[in-house]
Amino acid sequence: MPDLPTPKDAAEAALFSECWDAVLSYADLCTSGSTAANQLAREAFALGIHEARAADDGTARGAGRRSSRLPRIPLLLTAVRNTAAAWEAEGQGHKLDPDLRLWLNSDKAWRYAGPPLSRPIALRGLRDMGESDATLLWLAEVEALPLRSVVRRQGLDPDASVEELNAVRGLFRDRCHRNHLDTPMSAECRSYVRLLDAVTRSPGADTPDDLSRHLATCVECAEAAACLRLHGGGLPAALAGGVIGWGGLAYLERRRRAAEVRLGAGRADGPDPEGQAERTAAHKARLRRHGLLAAAVLVSGLALAASLMPFGGDSGTDAQTVPTDPTPVAGPGSTVPTSGAPVTSARPSVASPTPSAGDTPGTAANGDENPDPEPQGTSSATAGTGGGETGEAAVCEVHYELVNQWPDGFQASVTFTSPTALDSWRVAWSFTDGQHVDQMWDASVAQQGTRVTATAADYNRSVTAGATVTFGFLASWQDTNTAPSGFTLNGQECTGS
Repeated sequence: MPDLPTPKDAAEAALFSECWDAVLSYADLCTSGSTAANQLAREAFALGIHEARAADDGTARGAGRRSSRLPRIPLLLTAVRNTAAAWEAEGQGHKLDPDLRLWLNSDKAWRYAGPPLSRPIALRGLRDMGESDATLLWLAEVEALPLRSVVRRQGLDPDASVEELNAVRGLFRDRCHRNHLDTPMSAECRSYVRLLDAVTRSPGADTPDDLSRHLATCVECAEAAACLRLHGGGLPAALAGGVIGWGGLAYLERRRRAAEVRLGAGRADGPDPEGQAERTAAHKARLRRHGLLAAAVLVSGLALAASLMPFGGDSGTDAQTVPTDPTPVAGPGSTVPTSGAPVTSARPSVASPTPSAGDTPGTAANGDENPDPEPQGTSSATAGTGGGETGEAAVCEVHYELVNQWPDGFQASVTFTSPTALDSWRVAWSFTDGQHVDQMWDASVAQQGTRVTATAADYNRSVTAGATVTFGFLASWQDTNTAPSGFTLNGQECTGS
């Protein structure tokens, strides 16, 4: 597996951060597991960056006009698709998504590698635009980044961002129309070229019935119509489907969700609805737990009174009726430590020999709603070694991997395994050397000082028991880059490395 290329400067490092997130997201769609996704992403990223640098170096040395090529992100996504095709040809297709394998062996995939004039209209139109214009269009329409920030990054006036985007859209439409005219087509298709251009220009124009029937049967003309019709909100899908090919619409949806997560996580000083929801749920769980504990004490107290009644309640007899190996109500099957710790009178449940006095409260106290119960028959000083110890055993296992490192930045991944099913997850850890996370994929990030919190994305919130989840990030460092510590999952301590 090739190492990720090292950024040449700060500007390229920022591009790497942005591009890697997109590459890994698409690679995850193309593969059948997280391990294969990371392998495909790394190979495609290294290949794409090498090609981009070679093109840039050739431009610097050449005296003529730069040959047209895609912006950085679509170029890398194309590298993912090409690397997947190479895997299929080399006998590694079992690592790929089954639907992608079918697509790679169909005529649809051939269009992306065939003669230039047979390739999708959107791909040719975007390639024929200037790099800055094409980048603006892709970032705003497909990556769903805030328009003002995209315009500002390119040195344009943020107050005129809408006008800039509309101008770029019009330029893209002109390029697509010209490429549609250059495409070899049948006489029937050519007879509809002028009508198609006129209908797609006006938002209120009705599509004639004969043209509508033709678009339903002709793939090339339907693709051209999607690129020429700037109104109606179909441009992002036309771009993603035409440039990426397989999985374009799924990638588009992922990027929109990721943009929503990034925007929500960026408001560090604002409310944290996810955190508030988790705190509210935890508070309710504590209330339920305390209620169950109170019920357990009451039931066991009544059982003790019933057991003592035939003996007259004599204190000496009391001491003799306490078993030497009592079973706490809160933990059926567990034993009280043999350290000689006294049994507190406030919790007399240790004297209950019958299962009916402790079955229901004990089960609830050791269930998922109470992961850290205190055994009913022990004092607080001995609760850590009683029935509650099972609830505190390894909540999760976590593995931190330093994937790549350069003089002022690094890439790392975090993999955790939860023994229980989760509806959502938040993984947190602490850095010791002042590292700062700049970009994260498959999770949203928030950092306060040395403490970093990664929150699940919309598409990977649910985790089944025993499942493994991996997310990654890019970060900066100075002098020393020690591995982080203090990993927690939803506030509970994790074990691992």
